[in-house]
Amino acid sequence: MKVYTARQAILNRKENVVAYELLYRGGPENFFPQIDPHSATSKLIVRTHLNQGLSLITDNKPALINFPEESILNGLPLILPPKQVMIEILETVTPSDEVYQACRTLYHQGYHLALDDFLYKPEWSRFFKLVKLIKFDIQANSLSVVAPLVKKLKTRKNLKVLAEKIETKEEFLLAKKLGFHFFQGYYFCRPEISERKEIDSNPPILLSLMQECLKTQLNISSITSYFERDVALSFKLFKFINSGILPITQEITSIKKALIYLGETQTKKLILLLTAGILAENKPKELTRLAIVRARFCELIAEKATPELKEAGFMVGLFSLLDAMLDSPLEQIINNLSLPVEVVTALTSEKPSQLKYILSTVTYYEQGSWYNTKRNAEMANIDYEKLTDYYQNALVWANKYNDS
Repeated sequence: MKVYTARQAILNRKENVVAYELLYRGGPENFFPQIDPHSATSKLIVRTHLNQGLSLITDNKPALINFPEESILNGLPLILPPKQVMIEILETVTPSDEVYQACRTLYHQGYHLALDDFLYKPEWSRFFKLVKLIKFDIQANSLSVVAPLVKKLKTRKNLKVLAEKIETKEEFLLAKKLGFHFFQGYYFCRPEISERKEIDSNPPILLSLMQECLKTQLNISSITSYFERDVALSFKLFKFINSGILPITQEITSIKKALIYLGETQTKKLILLLTAGILAENKPKELTRLAIVRARFCELIAEKATPELKEAGFMVGLFSLLDAMLDSPLEQIINNLSLPVEVVTALTSEKPSQLKYILSTVTYYEQGSWYNTKRNAEMANIDYEKLTDYYQNALVWANKYNDS
């Protein structure tokens, strides 16, 4: 599935790019579609942070992302690594006590906050000690109108001010003269739109996961089984684990261990984000289905031949088609997931290993290359005659959930 995002540069007084604002796009047309703001933010995070990663889109510069009130109160910003983002509080947000407490939490967690399209109200004054940046839309309010407020705000050492929607050289020079620190607008550049591929997810599985999140206590075994049957969810889970949100203090060798490591609170947040961001009407494409079947097929072979590699076998099969799904080199994708060494080796190296023989057995079986299938099955110490039974088992296992 093709997905679209846009970025617009933010420049300093020397006209050097220092950050990018990321913008949701529903298609190749470069404008914001008619969509619920919370849903747009959720989809944007899934398509960037949990797909190719923020740093790739922003050239390792900070990313500014818009958050409506619902997203802030739901704690959605906490999904993102604080060192890579600035949380933009939209102008539609109410400066209530509840919002203030949510912003305090973000501030103490190390997040930088910005007020977008700012219009002064006394209720916002207490937020100034939490905020690093205030953005002024100079088309909605002229520079001459905002100049007195900008002058007052500049007396606060922790605050920077940004003039956005600058469209002419004259506006830039005047904003610079008034003391603005940063600038954004069509005068410098229009939003740049990018097109990338995202792996399709299975809607019934996403709905089941949402139901699991509504329960008082999470059933990790049940949730694990859903993740195991959706390659998109598994990929995004490992992407999130290695995003910098949590310190990695142990090797994550399975999907279940990844969920246990996250803990109940983070797991719920991640599931709610994923279901909000990628729930769609279409059934999974054949490539995604093949990855699920392959994962189970590898798992069954490993369980019989080398039981201690059962979980690794599943992961090898599940992630073996990511390059085709995302149109990127498998080495580049896998290296960002911090998978077990034996899994990475089997996926990216020609070096002989038990997992490599298992994966080769499965891929040759899929191709109908029976000589190579038998040869690799022997190397994996598995009975060639049993492969058909394992394959049929994998098909039934995958189809049961695709048709649910």
